[in-house]
Amino acid sequence: MTLPPSRINLKSKNTELLTSGQVYQYALRLLTGRDYSVAGIRRKLAAREVATQDLDDAILRLQREGLLDDARYAERFAESALSSGRFYGARLRLEMRRRGFDAALVSTVLETIIFPSDEVADIAALVERRFHQFSFTSAAERDRRRVISFLLRRGFGISAVMRALRESQPSGD
Repeated sequence: MTLPPSRINLKSKNTELLTSGQVYQYALRLLTGRDYSVAGIRRKLAAREVATQDLDDAILRLQREGLLDDARYAERFAESALSSGRFYGARLRLEMRRRGFDAALVSTVLETIIFPSDEVADIAALVERRFHQFSFTSAAERDRRRVISFLLRRGFGISAVMRALRESQPSGD
């Protein structure tokens, strides 16, 4: 038996439409797995073809209850990305915007988190952690380019990268 074209949903395995009472419960289930921005929850609910009014009501309720907070999530995401060395600077700003955070919120969060930190020290710590005994002065040109490219992809500035690599010494020397 084939379903009529109006009932086929190629986006999702679950083809059931959510009722207004189920929208909030579905959003809660999403939030138990990981944090979402308001834009992220909106995308997930829209993918389930939820009515706009039900979607807005669920988001407002989650915000009122403190379960959906863009500022808190943006700060936690930025701190995590910085401490793990995944993103920094412009790349972190881009990642946060891609996740649906408002530009003003991104600027506010990054001002409070990045500016107090020392970019050169962050680069040196990341190089030590990722490339344990890397020595810029004695490394082959290919290895130098690989490390520099790695750092640039994470959003560090070229001048800070070069300064950190020239100043750093391998732990064994």
